[in-house]
Amino acid sequence: MRSLMRRPATDVPRDPAPSRWVYRYQRLMLTPGFRATVKVGVPILLVAAIATSWFSHEENRQMLNDQIAQAKATFQERPQFMVNQMNITGIEDAVKVDVASVLPVEFPVSSFALDLQEMRKTVEALDTVRSASVRVGQSGTLDVRVSPRVPVALWRDKGTLRLIDADGVFSGTVSARADRLDLPLIAGEGAEQSIDEALALFVGAGPLQSRVRGLVRMGERRWDIVLDRKQRILLPADNPTAALDRVIALTGAQDMLERDVAVVDMRNAARPTLRMSEEATAALRRVNNKKNTGADE
Repeated sequence: MRSLMRRPATDVPRDPAPSRWVYRYQRLMLTPGFRATVKVGVPILLVAAIATSWFSHEENRQMLNDQIAQAKATFQERPQFMVNQMNITGIEDAVKVDVASVLPVEFPVSSFALDLQEMRKTVEALDTVRSASVRVGQSGTLDVRVSPRVPVALWRDKGTLRLIDADGVFSGTVSARADRLDLPLIAGEGAEQSIDEALALFVGAGPLQSRVRGLVRMGERRWDIVLDRKQRILLPADNPTAALDRVIALTGAQDMLERDVAVVDMRNAARPTLRMSEEATAALRRVNNKKNTGADE
């Protein structure tokens, strides 16, 4: 009876302790870094390996690029993003033609395809433009607002008549002086760099203003005022306005410029010099010769 109740030799009770490898694995899983590696790092590595294998094929890469480009184009070409026309404001029609010619935009076009900053720089590069702003309006219009340069004088530069604004910047050209008789004329090397002084002299000419034909910059340091009747006033480099006021005062008191005077030299403020015209000088010589001949007789 006792032999019947004996356990088989193979029926050994299971040891509840984990094996050596299971024990090590469990200990490692208690480490936050290892646990994060198993749960996050391993899946990432698997995904990266699969993606690398997929991208290694040229046809797969091309297919993905085409899909991205198609999705991008579909989004950018929505009606709310399309620009259908251009509106230029702030300038005359002739300048509008110049602005439109430097912005060769074919409508309709997506607003995403427009480089507004580069377009603004292109417009501002025109001589006739002082500043510009370019933006896409809510109605699908490309709005170009331009502030033109306002010419204040004509500068004769080696035979070319250039329009020049108050900052001394060119704003175009004209073919003849008669095209802009409303603007004063300046000439000479460096004249555009002293436009403020030139304008002050034009204003200060006062009663002589109607006779002024232009100002010539001499040696890039001083001005000559050219009058009608081939008369010229040579002004000093320092305080030319005061010298001009003195000439005006002498003319008003003694009709100096109504006489046969060719040049009024005011470069030396302490000693103004008058130079007679060639005709007056010749006539004076004839008179002196007659006097000398009569005295000899």
